[in-house]
Amino acid sequence: MKKVLVTEKISDKGVALLKAQKDLQVDVEMDLTREELLKKIPAYECIVVRSVTKINEEFYKHATNLKVVGRAGNGVDNIEMEGATKRGVIVVNTPESNIISACEHTIGLMLSSCRNTVRAHKMIESRVWDRNGLKGTELYGKTLGIIGLGRIGGLLAIRMHAFGMKIIAFDPYIADARFKKYNVEKCETLDDLLKAADVISIHTPKTAETMNMITYKEWKKCKKGVRVVNCARGGLYNEQDLAKAIKEGIVASAGIDVLVDEPKPISPLIDLPQCVLTPHLGADTTEAQDNVGIAIAEEVIAALRGEMVPNAVNLPALGADELAAVQDYLTLAEDLGKLYYQLHREAVEKVEVIYSGKLAEMETDMITRAAMKGVLEPVLMEHVNYVNALIAADHRGIAITESKENGDQDLLTVKVITKKGEFVASGRVLGRGQVRIAEIDGYQFDVEPTPYMLVANNEDKPGMIGQIGTLLGASKVNIATMQVSRNQKNGIAMMFLTVDSDVPADVLKLLKNVGGITKVNMVKI
Repeated sequence: MKKVLVTEKISDKGVALLKAQKDLQVDVEMDLTREELLKKIPAYECIVVRSVTKINEEFYKHATNLKVVGRAGNGVDNIEMEGATKRGVIVVNTPESNIISACEHTIGLMLSSCRNTVRAHKMIESRVWDRNGLKGTELYGKTLGIIGLGRIGGLLAIRMHAFGMKIIAFDPYIADARFKKYNVEKCETLDDLLKAADVISIHTPKTAETMNMITYKEWKKCKKGVRVVNCARGGLYNEQDLAKAIKEGIVASAGIDVLVDEPKPISPLIDLPQCVLTPHLGADTTEAQDNVGIAIAEEVIAALRGEMVPNAVNLPALGADELAAVQDYLTLAEDLGKLYYQLHREAVEKVEVIYSGKLAEMETDMITRAAMKGVLEPVLMEHVNYVNALIAADHRGIAITESKENGDQDLLTVKVITKKGEFVASGRVLGRGQVRIAEIDGYQFDVEPTPYMLVANNEDKPGMIGQIGTLLGASKVNIATMQVSRNQKNGIAMMFLTVDSDVPADVLKLLKNVGGITKVNMVKI
């Protein structure tokens, strides 16, 4: 039974979900001193925190059994990531728990500022019925520029397509596949977006690069009358410069949920009637707060059980829908990787993961990690996971490359290069849960991977299949499927069998001694 320590407040629903798991022991202790925490943590595989508990090098040295850190919330400022990653500790948070709320609030501010909703309401409150000066603008047919096409930016794109808007976006750190996925036109530079957009919404994290990302210099490049929204972080738009741009008529209106000095209401935007301001309400819904607790519980449970986790911070970012789309390819990549060291023994110098067909348009970093996990896991004593697989490869001097090719078939290929040659294994996904091994070193197959498989090379002559079948039957090993592939060049065939159980070492030895058998290997997935 794995032990989970919760040291900070999460929703009761989240705690209840954790405690409902029969394979977890959950302890909630929110008043521990630092000394008490460091003394207790060696007994736990997981800790769940918010923003107060410091997960640093001192902590890791004591947390000798730690597998997962759960951060109930979005940021991870209190968690030292390098120490977690090098130890193979998965750090998960809940970036999607409030994204619907944040996206909807963005749209609300966009509509409110475009239609002067707040100013109109204040007039009605004052018992004044007067529409003069309140004429707004439609979103239909306008161009929306999204700065930052991450989770919230992607959700916004989906929803604003329904408004009949043209969507453009700038994000230099997002693969082209994501732009295609959301039917968004990619802007190569920020200037390209500023010049084309009628409405601008920013959705980037707050970093040294993005702080004051939009100043008066940038506003001057915009269309006169542009409308802007910020539900991300205060200071991404320079507030002084935004106020100046509004006063000069460059910016017609602004919907702002976040300010530099919040919670102090001292921004120059406050006194401008063209601004709709709210006190950081993007995540402040009943659903979002409950979602944080439930989401972190689900993430922790999945991580502890060795399942793929959508929101692992020290993994490439994948949303739940994106994870579902690549899940079978993760399985396939890992299975193809596992074939190598079970069929060969030479030291690996390089691994190339090749994506063909529509696969080449996908976000593939996670799939490459899965392939490396598969390559290394059969031979390393330490635990290999999606977090530390690339680090483990680097420590062993294994170069990793990705290649993307056009093709009629969606094919995933793992090529392992050694001093003596190369090993190639390919596969495809036929449908949900339908993974197939398609090729091994030039031999063509259509094999569904199973936990136990037998791979044999033999002279292409009569009687080989019968001899192997007879020996396995006599040893009480049941054959589920068998496929044979010929290689006309060398007269050697490859036989691929899926079996119901492990083949004992003495039986493998008997098989290897059969005349005409050149090689036999047991493969476990």
